[in-house]
Amino acid sequence: MIRRCLLTVFALTLAATPALAETVIISSGQTVYVPVYSHIYQGIKARPYNLSALLSIRNTDPSNAITVTSVRYYGSDGTLVKKFLEEPVVVQPLATAEHLIMERDTSGGSGANFLVQWNASGPVNAPLVQAVMIGTASTQGISFVCDGWVISEDGR
Repeated sequence: MIRRCLLTVFALTLAATPALAETVIISSGQTVYVPVYSHIYQGIKARPYNLSALLSIRNTDPSNAITVTSVRYYGSDGTLVKKFLEEPVVVQPLATAEHLIMERDTSGGSGANFLVQWNASGPVNAPLVQAVMIGTASTQGISFVCDGWVISEDGR
């Protein structure tokens, strides 16, 4: 009987709890900082473990395109390592733009980052900007995701 009452209370609590969701961010342009790790350290000898990094810029707006105007990759010391775009790239509604740092490219270091600038012709759902790191060696593998952080609103 007590077990049935507890299950009922638990079920009612779940039903009354609102769905957990992030607040929708509306913007017409931003600069986004995205942490990236071209390697991490492992073991008692702190050996570098190389990782590939995939920058993913996902247009979350179902109706409007965004324009990615700049993707720059910086090293641990803050120096520019690579510019990824010669011209702005239009990312259609619900589409994704990607840029890859190969596993053997350790030029960024463990404190590397991307700066992504984007804009739109009007207010849109802000894109989801993330870096996905993955590394494999022998039978060992690691993967994780870092979310971008808006450092400025660049709306018109």
